[in-house]
Parts: sequence; C-alpha cells; structure tokens
Amino acid sequence: MAQSMSLLLVLCLFAFVPLCFSANLYPQFYDHSCPKAQEIVKSVVAEAVAKETRMAASLLRLSFHDCFVQGCDASLFLDSSGTIVSEKRSVPNANSARGFEVIDAIKSALEKECPNTVSCADILAIAARDSTVLAGGPSWEVPLGRRDSTGASLSGSNNNIPAPNNTFQTILTKFKRQGLDLVDLVALSGSHTIGDSRCTSFRQRLYNQSGNGQPDFSLDQSYAAQLRSRCPRSGGDQNLFFLDYVSPTKFDNYYYKNILASKGLLNSDEVLFTKNEASRALVQKYAENNEAFIQQFAKSMLKMTSITPLTGSRGQIRKNCRKVNS
Repeated sequence: MAQSMSLLLVLCLFAFVPLCFSANLYPQFYDHSCPKAQEIVKSVVAEAVAKETRMAASLLRLSFHDCFVQGCDASLFLDSSGTIVSEKRSVPNANSARGFEVIDAIKSALEKECPNTVSCADILAIAARDSTVLAGGPSWEVPLGRRDSTGASLSGSNNNIPAPNNTFQTILTKFKRQGLDLVDLVALSGSHTIGDSRCTSFRQRLYNQSGNGQPDFSLDQSYAAQLRSRCPRSGGDQNLFFLDYVSPTKFDNYYYKNILASKGLLNSDEVLFTKNEASRALVQKYAENNEAFIQQFAKSMLKMTSITPLTGSRGQIRKNCRKVNS
C-alpha cells in the first residue's frame, strides 16, 4: 500500500488527475475484507467474454457511460423505481447499453463470498480493466474503495455523454467537464478498437451529413458504399457494424489507422483527425505507435474511472446493483 500511495503522490505532483482528490481509493482496499474479490470479477468476466466476444466492449462502454454521469458511482445500474428514473432510458443507453446481467452475476458471486462488502462501482472498474486485458489490451492496477449512489440522473446521462454526431468542440468540452483533457479524449476514443455500433449512430454520414441531403465526403466512399448496403436511409436502425473493421475483436491501434484512411465509422471518430491539429497529431502518433496508445489508454482509464467517486460514509454498498438498499 505504501508503494501505491507514493506513486499517487508522484502523479499528483506532475499532473492533475482525479486520483489526487480520491486518495482514499487504493488497489488493496479489499485485501482483508474480500481477498478473492478481483479473482471473482475476472472469472465471471472471462466466462462472459468467452461466450460472446462483444461483451468485452460492452462492459468497457458501461464504465464510460457510468463515470460521465455523477462520477463513477454505479448510478447507471439502477432500474426505475419510486423516485428513480433509470439512466438506462437515456438516448445514449436505450437499446444500446448492455452487459448488466454480467454485473448481476459478479455481484451475486461476491455477495456469497463476502456479503455487503464490494460495491457495484468497484465491480465495474475492475470489469472494465479485465475486459480490456481479455481483448489484448493493457492492464493496470485498479484503485478501489468506491461506493454506490442512491440515485440516478437521466438528464445527466442525456447531456454529459458524448454523442456520435457531436462536434469536436462539444466532445472535448464534455471531457473537460469530467477533468479529462484532449490526450484523454483521443486515447479513450481508442476503446472503439473493439465492439460494434448501430446503423442509427452513423446513418447521417451516409445520406445527410449537413442537412442538405449530401453524404459526408470525408468518409472513404468505397467504405461508405459497403455501409449503405446494410444501413439504408430508413429501417435497420439496430443493424450492427464493427467500429474497427480490420481487427474488431483485438485491442490494438487499427482504430487510428482506419481514421487516417478516412474509414473511422462514427463522425466522432473522424473529427479527431479533421477538426483539431493537436488531436490530429495524436491520432497519427497512436496509428504509428501501438505501444504509445496502449500506455496512454491505461493512464487515461485510471483517470476516467476515478472521477468523483463516493467514498467513506457517502453512498452505500448495494446488495443488488439494480436497486437501492431498502
């Protein structure tokens, strides 16, 4: 623990990171109260990803969609009940966010092993790391000690999570609100190296990018023609497409290489290269240097999963991730 805390001091001296004001998060948090916690999470995640490769991307995405709303507090898992309106109903999550049953399975296993001990927020932080590793990406030590919220924010989910058709400046502003910077934006966008996107998320690029009935000509036109074959002007909203068509299940830097080739699927991918010089330079850097991407992704995930956690006596340890303790 002393080594981890000294590393934390170094991070705080040289960079603004959420860890600096979340110093009561540390990797050994459950060493005595639930020593098998991380092993149990890893086992259930591995089983889920073995059944369905896409689940790695789905669990990683849940982490983004939770932390960008009220911080990393598992508010995303709450179902609607009483005064709670679930974030699962928001535009970024409806018919899209998935993997909740995997979180339920992890929680159930942990409640048997060590009741009322491991938070749903910590489960998600560990699962996001393990999903990344299973897809061939980097590992990192996950600081632990988060607690779970007793409320959700539908409006926060609708307003805070970057959308595929947002402008570059809007996306960057949404990141900065969370204490994340342009480097984090470009590195964390690299999570699109795995997983799928729905036709409805990029249709405007194929048919009506600027409201004038014209496609987005910054998208490679042969690639666009392939996309149109399964993403028509109307219908097929839920049809799935690889975010990285070259290596869709492998965590690597082909996401950035695709952007350089004008084959980034989402508008939010393409604008990283076309709308900002500093962002463009980072896309080029990560396209050329997989190791640089991998290292920065781990650093940025540490920052992102430490956004304003509930600690100490704030929040609770939910017995069921879907509902507040009675």
